[in-house]
Amino acid sequence: MNQNLKKLPLKDDLETTAVLKQLAKTSRCLAELKGVARTMPNQNILINAIMINEAKTSSGIENIVTTHDEIYKAMVNSKNTTPNAKEVVDYRSALWRGYELVKEKDMISENIIIEIQEKIEHNKAGIRKEAGTVIKNQRTGKIIYTPPQTYDEIIFWLRNLEEYINNKLYDIDPLIKLAIIHYQFESIHPFYDGNGRTGRILNILYLVYMELLDTPILYLSKYIINTKQQYYSLFQETRETQNYEKWIIYMLKGIEQTSQETINIINKINHEMKTMKNELRQKTKIYSKELLEALFFEFVTKASYIKEKLNISERTALRYLDVLVKEGFLSSEKIGRERIYKNDRLFNIIKNYGDDNSKIKSESEEIVTINV
Repeated sequence: MNQNLKKLPLKDDLETTAVLKQLAKTSRCLAELKGVARTMPNQNILINAIMINEAKTSSGIENIVTTHDEIYKAMVNSKNTTPNAKEVVDYRSALWRGYELVKEKDMISENIIIEIQEKIEHNKAGIRKEAGTVIKNQRTGKIIYTPPQTYDEIIFWLRNLEEYINNKLYDIDPLIKLAIIHYQFESIHPFYDGNGRTGRILNILYLVYMELLDTPILYLSKYIINTKQQYYSLFQETRETQNYEKWIIYMLKGIEQTSQETINIINKINHEMKTMKNELRQKTKIYSKELLEALFFEFVTKASYIKEKLNISERTALRYLDVLVKEGFLSSEKIGRERIYKNDRLFNIIKNYGDDNSKIKSESEEIVTINV
């Protein structure tokens, strides 16, 4: 049995004075985020906006690098795009699917986790069945961690984790529990590939499952990539010392910081929607609540979408879009055979928020998974 893993629930005293002090601040920020998110007229507007950046950033941690411009083209036409942009769009689909499954099943099961990973990796390799997977320091080649090796071992730890996730009777704050879940899942490392991205999706699904948030709008990938050295060093320190305090505080600080940033992006989107609402009324005769929400549902749209959402003819939808382009509310571009329309105001909010990532990397802390 793997010596770096402990069966859950842990018997350690996790609610130390330092942890509880940080927990109080984190809980307040997360509760504020939940309240501010409810001010959005359509929750899907916010989900779509935040998910794009999460998909881009989480994929970036795995060195799948692309731009917002490439992503929006992939959203419209997956055939005329870069492989990395398609990976990001597919990751967002995995996020959506995970959210739908958790809401439908009211649990986070082993099968849901496997389905998410399948969507990310585009294969059905599933749980590792061959031994030989190790985590190495990329610079030195030194093995820094060996996860469970046999299929039976992996299944044992995964099912223990599943029971821990779904048992709401454990006397521990769910945010502390989230830190333990993330540590345990990444330490189990159940798949050949996609463990990092799957684990980061698991974080937000747990917040929704525990009703700490109504919708999947808080993602830690930006925080992790900006503190990458600390993330990996704390993982290793926790494995070596079996002391979880620093790790839990690190995760709680990430939730606090990300909550504040997400509140800011919500306020910016709300402000832009109100501004556009007033300008549409002043400059055009086509304003409606449904039109405004349709323009912010995604930062790209098509005539067919406007037709469906407003229940109008395609000819009328095209006329509306022509007016919106002429008055500067949208820009248009032909991609392949299709003309798409972009809400540049929303696009710039998402892009500016998503591109604000530190490029600093510590080579000594870069790790790589080796599958033999």
